[in-house]
Amino acid sequence: MEAGTIVTARVERRASFGYFLSVDGQDVLLHEREAEKEWEVGAEVEVFLYHDHQDRLAATRCKPYIVLGEFGWLEVKDASRIGVFLDNGIQKELLLPADQLPVAKSRWPRPGDRVYVQLEHDRQGRMLAVLGREEDLAQVAEPATRDLANKDITGYIYKTIAIGAFLLTEGQHLAFIHKDEADEPLRLGQRVSGRVAKVRDDGRLNITTRRRKEVSYSQDAEMIYGYLKERGGRMPYTDKTAPDVIKMKFGISKAAFKRALGKLMKERRAYQEDGWTILTEQK
Repeated sequence: MEAGTIVTARVERRASFGYFLSVDGQDVLLHEREAEKEWEVGAEVEVFLYHDHQDRLAATRCKPYIVLGEFGWLEVKDASRIGVFLDNGIQKELLLPADQLPVAKSRWPRPGDRVYVQLEHDRQGRMLAVLGREEDLAQVAEPATRDLANKDITGYIYKTIAIGAFLLTEGQHLAFIHKDEADEPLRLGQRVSGRVAKVRDDGRLNITTRRRKEVSYSQDAEMIYGYLKERGGRMPYTDKTAPDVIKMKFGISKAAFKRALGKLMKERRAYQEDGWTILTEQK
């Protein structure tokens, strides 16, 4: 008997707490809470084998998402110092050990994230998850076509490196996002929604989560306009203001601030005078 496999077992006897099943002459317990109906002795039952919380081989009628040797995307349910725990469709969660995860814990998956893993055994024959490698994902991936350029896209990160992260999109395309093209630090298992910045010759994608410039200009301009309205139509910030002050006050770069301010002035909605930006309607 091996944990992580689906087998057909024979009901040997009934106990107050469940059924003892026989697989190749060995007994395994199917707990009462796992039995959706009553069986007679001698009945054959299909079950999934796993180790329970007391490290005993047990059976469940629940169908796992992946079995021994298979790959799949599993949701992260919890984390601890020894790794993260995944939902494999049965009561006991599956461990993805810490040695499979990034060194920096800030890049570890969080509850709700999804990771691509294979179900394997440790040295004691207990189930554990092993991260899928790029060559494993390449077998299920599809080459991207040129018509995906500038399209919105979503995927899950399967690997992080110092300069960015790799992901598989919902359309089964391999993609890369540079850290400078992301709105936040990237982590393993994270769901990322962005835009295709480039379709590479090898059929892979480069993506960005940054807004398109024309959308960004407009949104930033309206944000600054709203700020001016709240301050009575005047603010002591102009295109000469220090970048760190702009970042602290508005959450955007100096370059983005200048572009947005330039848009307001070009539309004659604002002007600058004596170190102040003033709404035209205040004249």
